[in-house]
Amino acid sequence: MEWFRKAKSGIGTLIKKDTPADLWVKCDGCKEVLYRKELAQHLHVCDHCGHHFRIGAAEYVRILVDAGTWFPMDTTLRSVDPLKFVAKKKYKDSIQEAEKKTGAASGVLSGTGKIEGRPVALGVMDFRFIGGSMGSVEGEKIARVFRKALRDKVPAIIVSASGGARMQEGVLSLMQMASTSAEIARMRDAGLPFLSILTNPTMGGVTASFAMLGDVHIAEPGSLIGFAGERVIRETIRQQLPPGFQRAEFLLEKGFVDLIAPRPELKATVARVLGHLYPG
Repeated sequence: MEWFRKAKSGIGTLIKKDTPADLWVKCDGCKEVLYRKELAQHLHVCDHCGHHFRIGAAEYVRILVDAGTWFPMDTTLRSVDPLKFVAKKKYKDSIQEAEKKTGAASGVLSGTGKIEGRPVALGVMDFRFIGGSMGSVEGEKIARVFRKALRDKVPAIIVSASGGARMQEGVLSLMQMASTSAEIARMRDAGLPFLSILTNPTMGGVTASFAMLGDVHIAEPGSLIGFAGERVIRETIRQQLPPGFQRAEFLLEKGFVDLIAPRPELKATVARVLGHLYPG
């Protein structure tokens, strides 16, 4: 912090320069106050408790993909408002706000690259874009990741971060569950592996379709993974639910998830799994 002495009318005054408000962030896990620059150096993982902060799609690409090997796909695909949907705000306004916030045209970043020298087709969902919801464009981009993997005969990887299907597009959004699942069936027929990486949160129609159809499911620690929310389930079945029943650690214990990989180990874990599934 910088201080300087201001002289006025012969009176010495210490004046503190304003500190930017976004230099620090409180950890949701341990409530420790963290310096943002140091947090970024640790891949947005709290070095006190291991809490994984939510990050954007581009950051996952930087973490996973070898430098200089990333080639984006379908960057011009853009969401539209086919139903002219209006609730508290117009759907088209929500799209414009999300585009301005993220600098992206949709909630999925897709492309090809290499992970420790192994070529892959990769799609990453971005929760900042309307809650990572899966609309027509997001579903199509994910389906195209699988099609690209089939053409190039390489593994496919999808990093999920989503609240579910995007209801502002109605059945057009729900159709993406079937579309992406059909492409995964083609991957299986071709003997090509699909790795599903589950981050916080992975919910709704995304969980009910491609996110849980991987050959291997890798989750980040503490990720919320499920279909409906806890309150809806509790009120439906009218039973007490186990603590943390939708968290990655509980799901690993029950066999719903295969591996939990902390973010600093994610790339090495993915490369190791690919080496076993597709050594060629």
